[in-house]
Amino acid sequence: MRTLSVLLFTLLLSNSNAQVLGLLKYDGGGDWYANPTALKNLSAFYNEATEARTVVLVKEVTVNSLLSSSVSFLHATGHGRLVFSEEEAQILRQFVKRGGFLHVDDNYGMKDFALEELAKVFNEATIKSISINHPIFQLPFKMPAGLPKIHEHDGLPQEAIGYFYGGELVAVLTYETDLSDGWEDAEVHQDSQEKRILALKMGANLVHWSLVRNSFP
Repeated sequence: MRTLSVLLFTLLLSNSNAQVLGLLKYDGGGDWYANPTALKNLSAFYNEATEARTVVLVKEVTVNSLLSSSVSFLHATGHGRLVFSEEEAQILRQFVKRGGFLHVDDNYGMKDFALEELAKVFNEATIKSISINHPIFQLPFKMPAGLPKIHEHDGLPQEAIGYFYGGELVAVLTYETDLSDGWEDAEVHQDSQEKRILALKMGANLVHWSLVRNSFP
């Protein structure tokens, strides 16, 4: 792991154009708008922790507008169904292959739809649970227990499913965690400060990986 190169890369980011986080407005009927304060808080937390520069796209992004947007970290959440057409699947593949990163967070009720649709999008990828040793659990914050559990639903363990091209992680599906609920303003879900910080640290690691992933072998 090239820790020094990652630190240098972060310093370079602080002096370059801001990296853009975007919320995906998807088809299928799911509530893509479920966590309106999440990305704003995550961006602020990441910037303060790393001195990098990220901003949140003011307007949500659709798959069809993605490649012409400035988004590098694409986030999707919700409680219900999401659907990608074959054309949209191709666009999402293009997005990650040219350096973008996709994070889908099941807010409870999306998991089965997301697993099916992401398998269609990443039909040539290696799909597997992400090892606790992967950099997304190491930088910039050590997450020794891996993906944090923010909310309980079915009593099942939290899971981070990775989508890999050539061994490189290009997308993550998180479920049984409600990670992005923990990014929201404190009064929204009244989570403890400890849980909110854990969620924000994990989110910061995902954003960080989306920016530095090409610096790893």
